[in-house]
Amino acid sequence: MAHEVKTTLTVLSGAGVPLPVPADVTAKIETAEVRLSESGRSGFQLVVADGRSGIAAVADYPVLSRGLFERFHRVVVVVTVAGLPHVLIDGVVTCRELTVDPPKLVVTGEDLGVLMDVEERNAEYPAQSDAVIAARLLARYGRYGIVPLVVPPPSADVPTPVERVAVQTGTDLGHLTAMAARHGYVFHLAAGPLPRSSTAYWGPAVPSGDVAPAVSYGAAPFGNVESLSFRVDGLAPASVRGFVQDRRTNRAVPVIGLGGGRPPMAVRPVRLTNGAGARTVSYRDSGASAAEALATANARAEASADAVTATGKVDSTRYPGVLRPRQTVGVRGVGWQHDGLYRVRGVTHSIARGSYTQDFTLTREGVGSTTVVVRP
Repeated sequence: MAHEVKTTLTVLSGAGVPLPVPADVTAKIETAEVRLSESGRSGFQLVVADGRSGIAAVADYPVLSRGLFERFHRVVVVVTVAGLPHVLIDGVVTCRELTVDPPKLVVTGEDLGVLMDVEERNAEYPAQSDAVIAARLLARYGRYGIVPLVVPPPSADVPTPVERVAVQTGTDLGHLTAMAARHGYVFHLAAGPLPRSSTAYWGPAVPSGDVAPAVSYGAAPFGNVESLSFRVDGLAPASVRGFVQDRRTNRAVPVIGLGGGRPPMAVRPVRLTNGAGARTVSYRDSGASAAEALATANARAEASADAVTATGKVDSTRYPGVLRPRQTVGVRGVGWQHDGLYRVRGVTHSIARGSYTQDFTLTREGVGSTTVVVRP
């Protein structure tokens, strides 16, 4: 018989520094859902039972009266699995809904990236690379416990003020996302490892180095997955080709981006086995040097390489891990083409009394396992 994994939920909330929610309120949380994404914002939703009874509830609903989940209060959701705490999300409340029959309070929020998207700025950044600008923007949010992790693009070319000046005309989040897309990068916030702390990652969509327990298909006690399916998209990978007018030499230089810079997770990448169906997109940017254009083209080709997607669900009474975006996870029990290592692209954690499931999306560049044995 499979060993059942014990799970507990902890929620912190507050206007400034979030503190643990009182036990009687935690007991009223019917469901907690946390949606984590490799790129873009992550979010959460709490459903809290909030009936009115007794003299103390004459004025208002008890949870509302205590002011625990007001708009833009900071909320931290922690799940403890087999005795180990995992911070799922650190965010703020953006929406609150009350239904009176049955009486429920629905609290919806997003990660701390929403605080980077509330003020538009007009700013110039002369003689600064995108990586330096990203680090400067993220430094503004250190008071929230956000630690920047900025990976400079392969091209370290820094424009002089005579050539061009980088200009921001929108929110910090919009500018960070636009700069990331220019290099085929992603930007996202990862909560933890301690409550009230997060890492802001700006860099390529590569595994973080964390390895999650394998997702295994099969009968108990070997299997730990409830559902699992795979999709191979032959139109996803693309090479990038074109020309750029090098701003330093004023000469037209060919640009070819093929990707292939990431450690392989599959034996047969789809982008190399499409044959006559191989897709090519044009490089149309201007104002870049040849080195910048080549690095950008390679990054865009790499960003499109993930043609194999796996989706499924694990029940955490059997699965001992907590999945997060950019983790590496092994898949076992579905045959050589689809077994092997994948990168976690997104996961939705659904927690209720007596239940904890994780709906996941995994991705890699092709079929065929690169490893003979996938570790549990």
